[in-house]
Amino acid sequence: MYYLENRLRHEIKYYINDSVYHTLRERLKTVAAPDVNMAAEEGYLISSVYFDDLYHAALEEKQAGIRFRKKYRIRCYDRWDRQINLECKRKYGEYIAKDSARLERSEYDAIMAGEYDFLAEREEAVCREVYALHHARLLRPCVAVEYMREAYVMAQGNVRITFDKKISASMHTPDIFSAGYEVCSVLPPGVMVLEVKFDDFLPDVVYQILKTAMVDRCAISKYVMCRNMNRRIRFR
Repeated sequence: MYYLENRLRHEIKYYINDSVYHTLRERLKTVAAPDVNMAAEEGYLISSVYFDDLYHAALEEKQAGIRFRKKYRIRCYDRWDRQINLECKRKYGEYIAKDSARLERSEYDAIMAGEYDFLAEREEAVCREVYALHHARLLRPCVAVEYMREAYVMAQGNVRITFDKKISASMHTPDIFSAGYEVCSVLPPGVMVLEVKFDDFLPDVVYQILKTAMVDRCAISKYVMCRNMNRRIRFR
């Protein structure tokens, strides 16, 4: 199955602490609904295996503030191997978009083993791009990023607000299904990332709630945080 999200969306991010989280959470519940994927109040676990090439282009472009860039990743939820997606997240200045293609567990395992040829036979653009970049620039998995996501949605403006908690980086292997897979936290206790995504406008009622407890927005990348932590661990 193939998924494509070509529409451009706004994305803004903030670091927040537990106090701000509890305040915003209670106020947002009055105007937004919990995401249908939240089986538990705490949220659901997201695991993303990020790719980078021989030149560390994904890391370098993000840290340099390049406004138009792409990141490739494999994502699954609650470490469940029946829903694995290969994704390309595209950044256009203040806007984001995403392409996605479903992977079978056997295809995931093939990529982790360095076998990419099957991607050339897939019809989805993101599969062909990863295949081409692997052969041209040695694109391959470099780090896994994990966090608990608590999400709320609002139809007006197609708003999605998420609290990303317990952000962690893989320590030794980015293979989330490996027996040797371990993670470590990258932020101090009680600190998390708030993300706000919307289409053309942010409804005033949401803006006013966010404004009551908001700190300055930041250029935040969970990928960069986890990549840098992973590199520090490897070179100790």
